[in-house]
Amino acid sequence: MVEELAQADDAVAACVDAAVWPLADHELIAALDAAHRVEQRLAAVKLALIRELDGRGTPRAQGASCTAVWLRERLRLTVPAARRLIDLATALDAGNTGIRQALADGQISLDQARVITDTATTVHATAGTETADKAVGVLVGWATQFDPTHLRKLGTRILDHVAPDLADAAAQAALDAEAHRAAHDRHLTLSEQTDGRLRLTGTLDAETAGLFRAAIDPLTAPSGPDDSRSPGQRRHDALTEVCRLALRTGELPDRGGDPAQIVVATSYDGLTRQLSTGALDIGLELTPGAVRRLACDAAILPAILGGAGQVLDVGRQRRLITGPLRRALVLRDRGCAFPGCDRPPRWCDAHHIHHWADGGPTNLDNAVLLCGHHHRHVHQSDWVVRIGGDGHPEFVPPAWLDPEQLPRRNHYHRRT
Repeated sequence: MVEELAQADDAVAACVDAAVWPLADHELIAALDAAHRVEQRLAAVKLALIRELDGRGTPRAQGASCTAVWLRERLRLTVPAARRLIDLATALDAGNTGIRQALADGQISLDQARVITDTATTVHATAGTETADKAVGVLVGWATQFDPTHLRKLGTRILDHVAPDLADAAAQAALDAEAHRAAHDRHLTLSEQTDGRLRLTGTLDAETAGLFRAAIDPLTAPSGPDDSRSPGQRRHDALTEVCRLALRTGELPDRGGDPAQIVVATSYDGLTRQLSTGALDIGLELTPGAVRRLACDAAILPAILGGAGQVLDVGRQRRLITGPLRRALVLRDRGCAFPGCDRPPRWCDAHHIHHWADGGPTNLDNAVLLCGHHHRHVHQSDWVVRIGGDGHPEFVPPAWLDPEQLPRRNHYHRRT
């Protein structure tokens, strides 16, 4: 098998280097169909190999905690993806010869095979082996017309076609099985990227999906006609706001005796000179601007570090805008104070007008409520924030926006 796979590898490599532009349309389509068929056949081979390795216990013998972890390291898969392969390999090895043969013949895709296997398992539990085999035959035929999503929907009523007398009972069993699969497949993977960002991938069950959409949908609408963010960027920013709110409630479980919090390490000199980057305790790097934004509504713990970075002494927390001071700030601003913004207080940070890192005091005359978007905007632009003669905040626009630079105020939250 190793020699034959090596020959197949050489043949595919030759196709990779071959020019496709001289091919006629019908030749391109034929080549695409052939490539897809080969891909499915190779998938069948890979599943058989995974099943044998798992059965022998080879991954554990090589020091892995389980086969899924071993596949992650060996094939550079995510653990959830590896588990799905193992589950499918096990199911195909448990007597689903029709599905395995259809995959080996290139008639169905890997995702279609997973759908048909799940449906066959449900039908087998409800109506027995003979009916399950009939269901597999029907679904394999339908697989030439329908994608995996549509095929799964059709599978929920497969007994209408192969065993009508059992259809109603099986429909409930199918729903229960789908709920079980959703609970089994639920996961969220956080992958640190080389450029310091974090990639989120995962699958949510129906209940969590509903909660997630309910939380972020109100925050994903464009903020105005000039909002140039893509839908994906708006969802990203909405998730940021939800996380800020969750941290601000103070109701999250403690971790190691400390409340849920963001921990940023930076130097005092770098912070005050606006030059220092910061490092999160999870290893990600922050820009100087991000460090200063977080410092506006955070506890500062001065620390004396040794040459190797050991913590030698830590001072007291100070200059956090909380308690009575934040309540007074909420009573004054009633929400984000930036002109035209309607974000409520619970979505806002307490921003030091004269930065604390530059010597600014922590009091009501030096604070203003800003939502996450406008907090970033004030830090990154030439808007000037100040407290007017009546004790309320006002914002002076940059000259390129208003040559007269007339102060502006937020009238959305005013009640009088």
